[in-house]
Parts: sequence; structure tokens; C-alpha cells
Amino acid sequence: MKKNKVIYWISTTIVSLMMLFSAYLYLTSEAAKSGFIHLGFPSYFRVELAIAKILGAVVLLIPITGNRLKELAYFGFALSFVSAFIAHISSGDPTNVAIRPLMFLLVLTVSYIFYIKINSSNHKHMLAQ
Repeated sequence: MKKNKVIYWISTTIVSLMMLFSAYLYLTSEAAKSGFIHLGFPSYFRVELAIAKILGAVVLLIPITGNRLKELAYFGFALSFVSAFIAHISSGDPTNVAIRPLMFLLVLTVSYIFYIKINSSNHKHMLAQ
């Protein structure tokens, strides 16, 4: 059980910090603004995505957040990573740039798997009492 929690928190922290950092860049970096233009997205989408990433990271990091909200955050991040991959491929970016979102999708998947493991074992423990 402890090993599952360690893996969960490490993977969740990595994803959340990456999302917070990218949100910060979306709001402050000229290079990020240019990147959104390169991908064909309007500037307001960059701001919306930054806000969504901040909210999702907070939801994943707060232990008392409800399960449905966490599930929504996981789905939103997964959709964001897949969409980023597709956007980079469609824009002709090099493969090493395009696959970065998929690497974070893998870390997100690890976080989600261990989130489910922890919650299913907690649920079983509560039922046994």
C-alpha cells in the first residue's frame, strides 16, 4: 500500500508541476504565445488552457478533492496531451517535439492507475470495517 502511494504522489506531482509550469509560461512567455500562433490557436485559448491547467493541477494535488472532480482533471489532462500531440504533428513539428505530450500522458496514466489502486484498496478497507 505504501509503495502505491509513493508511486501515485511522485507521478501526480510530476504531472501537476509540469502543468503549473506550462500554465505560467502560457501567461508570461512570448515564445509560448508564438507557439500557439504557430499551432493555429487563437490567443484567448492559451489563457483558457492556462487557467484549466492550474485548476486541474490543484484538483489532483489536494487530497480531499472529490473523486468525480479528480476524474474530470485526469480526463482533461489526457485530452490536452493527445490534442497537443495532434497539433504538433499537424503543424509539421519535429517528432521529438510532438512526442513530449505523449511522454507526460504516460506519467499521467501511471498517476491514474495508482489513484485507482489506492482508492479501490481504501474502499475495500472501509467495507471490511
